[in-house]
Amino acid sequence: MTTRWTTWLVVGSVPLACGGDAPRSPGEDTSGASRGFEAPVLMNPEAPVRYPATLYNSRTDGSVVLRLYVNEAGTVIPESTRVAEGSGQAAFDSAAVAGVPAMRFAPARRDGLPVATLFLQPVHFRHPQGPVSGGGR
Repeated sequence: MTTRWTTWLVVGSVPLACGGDAPRSPGEDTSGASRGFEAPVLMNPEAPVRYPATLYNSRTDGSVVLRLYVNEAGTVIPESTRVAEGSGQAAFDSAAVAGVPAMRFAPARRDGLPVATLFLQPVHFRHPQGPVSGGGR
């Protein structure tokens, strides 16, 4: 019997910083009504993060927030990865970081052009049958 380990990756991200503002031409609308900033979008068809077996078996849930840097091609620079908010379970934090090299993103965009950016990526570990008693965060 095969057990499917469920890891939910929330695709929405929170930009921390991005490429500088492009020069504006005279008369261009600078009111913020332009297309603005679009955060990177996770493109993996399946979650690249694996639920740690011991936490899965004990039905422990948790969430980790990673700080990632994605270049203008959408490539994650793994050595820039940090845990911005830990789960309280070292195994969840380690599993989230270990999955980063397999993450594929469409790049962030500013005014329609790809830009490099730092952003926060939540990783949620949710057992399909829920926590046994209280679980994690």
